[in-house]
Amino acid sequence: MENIKENRDVILTKIKDIHKKSFFKNSVPPRLIAVSKKQEEYKIDDAIKIGHRFFGENRVQEAIQRWENRIKDYNNIELRLIGPLQTNKVKQALQIFNVIETIDREKLAKSISDNIDDNIKTKSFYIQVNTGNEAQKAGISALEADSFIEFCKNDLSLPIIGLMCIPPENEEPAMHFSLLRKLALKNNLAELSMGMSNDFEEAIKFGATSVRIGSKFFGNRNY
Repeated sequence: MENIKENRDVILTKIKDIHKKSFFKNSVPPRLIAVSKKQEEYKIDDAIKIGHRFFGENRVQEAIQRWENRIKDYNNIELRLIGPLQTNKVKQALQIFNVIETIDREKLAKSISDNIDDNIKTKSFYIQVNTGNEAQKAGISALEADSFIEFCKNDLSLPIIGLMCIPPENEEPAMHFSLLRKLALKNNLAELSMGMSNDFEEAIKFGATSVRIGSKFFGNRNY
């Protein structure tokens, strides 16, 4: 059995230590988003019991099955969609997630805009940028990011608050984190979701406001 409390304490200590030594030490330390996709249910309950409240899920349907009842018992949980969103799942996603981090194309942005009303749960959105221009990976290209951000914010009036990226596995993540930060600054966006289990320490040095950590938090997934 994983000692989730110990794992969490180690990660939070690292986050605070790196943040204190970074250029961003005067800002709030990054939030730890526990990536709960494909994890066993008892691990989720253990995390909640020790007080963790920020979770990331990759699939809408899995999130509904896992969280629909739990968020009735714990109304202070913040649930984030960090995986690709299909347009036919938009209505469901807006009812379960507090934050959607993966807007990456015009059709999806329009679908979200068409379904926004006072009754939805989602209040904040991020745009996912494909900083490595990888064909197999979701995200708007860095070259198109400025115009797409402007379209989402001005034409659709979406509450875009930040950017998200997943650097290529075989490249130095620092240059991708640096690029994402430059895009955020240029477009007056305060939030940066970047950094995962293997590169979150580097992401903090470049101003990450949240890091998405799965295996180092929960242990290995049960595929």
